[in-house]
Amino acid sequence: MAKPRTGWRCQQCGYAAPKWLGRCPECGEFGTYVEEVISSAPSGASVAVARKPVRLGDVVASGASRTPTGLPEFDRVLGGGLVRGSLVLLAGEPGIGKSTLLLQAAASLSRGGSSVLYVCGEESAEQVKLRAERIGAADAIMLLPEVDAGAIEATAMAERPDVLIVDSIQTMVDTSLDGVAGSVGQVRACAARLMRLAKSEGMTVIVVGHVTKEGTVAGPRVLEHTVDVVLSFEGDRDHVFRIVRAAKNRFGSVSEIGVFEMGESGLDGVANPSAVLLADRATDVAGSCVLATVEGTRPLLVEVQALVTPTYLQMPRRLAVGVDTARVLQSLAVLERRAGMSFGQHDVYVSVAGGVKIVEPAVDLALAFALISARLDRALPAGTVAFGEIGLTGEVRGVRQTQPRLAEAARMGLGPVFLATPSSGARVPAGARSVASVREIAAIIGG
Repeated sequence: MAKPRTGWRCQQCGYAAPKWLGRCPECGEFGTYVEEVISSAPSGASVAVARKPVRLGDVVASGASRTPTGLPEFDRVLGGGLVRGSLVLLAGEPGIGKSTLLLQAAASLSRGGSSVLYVCGEESAEQVKLRAERIGAADAIMLLPEVDAGAIEATAMAERPDVLIVDSIQTMVDTSLDGVAGSVGQVRACAARLMRLAKSEGMTVIVVGHVTKEGTVAGPRVLEHTVDVVLSFEGDRDHVFRIVRAAKNRFGSVSEIGVFEMGESGLDGVANPSAVLLADRATDVAGSCVLATVEGTRPLLVEVQALVTPTYLQMPRRLAVGVDTARVLQSLAVLERRAGMSFGQHDVYVSVAGGVKIVEPAVDLALAFALISARLDRALPAGTVAFGEIGLTGEVRGVRQTQPRLAEAARMGLGPVFLATPSSGARVPAGARSVASVREIAAIIGG
């Protein structure tokens, strides 16, 4: 019997190579190559059958049928609920609460009359039962402890549930392929089978995916391209808050978020996250400023904190939590060059309170207020709110969705609100103060 041909494939990006490589030339990761058996091509050429195309004007478009999960924050991220025949990927770090969230959603769907099949590949039925009792999940959920993709597909075809939950995609194995569970080939094949199941049977399929140390979904990138919705489950295990963020959604808004609080009975939706995130904020301490940010369509108020202390090291420390370190370094450079502030002999620590991660440029202005306040050791007025982008020349630029940010600050009773000077002679909104450059920030705080 001839020895099967083998090749090497990167488990991060799927790049193939004829021999083992220590570093992947595609994604740059080290030690990610695994040997896989290369399937031989079938003999004979396949005959393709021509199909008649359909005119776009003749296509009957029906609105997407949505089923609310009963969890308002989860439905908000999904765009109103689960779409029939869709494939949803929920990705997050181990132990952050992905299984708990989906078990709560399954229980709520069961109480609403939808049939749910929960496939647990990482836990036994007894372990899932213990979690279900803790969060008060319904007994009507059908449970299937299985990792064989063929058995899962056959069971789903026989039971025909409204919603199929697979926890997780990295534990599924297609026995017709070589390779261990979680490999590139296995994840690709299992995802394709679940996609065919969802589209052909009109079944909503939710799969759990793990993330790497860099925060990306483990497995090939084709997994994210295959699914209809990609949800990122974020949060720090040391904090009680968890955020579900939509990174891709073919049926709704992208970058929408849902905020949850981890409690003894599971995850509870937070209807007013701004009030919760600012509840423990100190109002008479230097280095604190409130940022009015927007996630999807939701305005959110978070506290940006900065600590500036004399350094005893040759190279001062620059640490940031909840905001990109490169953005902090850029802000420090602009403040030194354009506002005359000196940070060269000081350690700088920046944090966004509550475990929230901010990625939009509007954080620049609040970050500058917090840094200058900490450097001068002068506290800002108790309700100071700021948002705006700062350029390398020191100018403050406007950002999108100004009115929702101002409305959220007014609803929480905060002010004054600092923003960029309107262009083209437009008037500054009521209750707001305009800032044109970082020099004005230093003058405002320094008096």
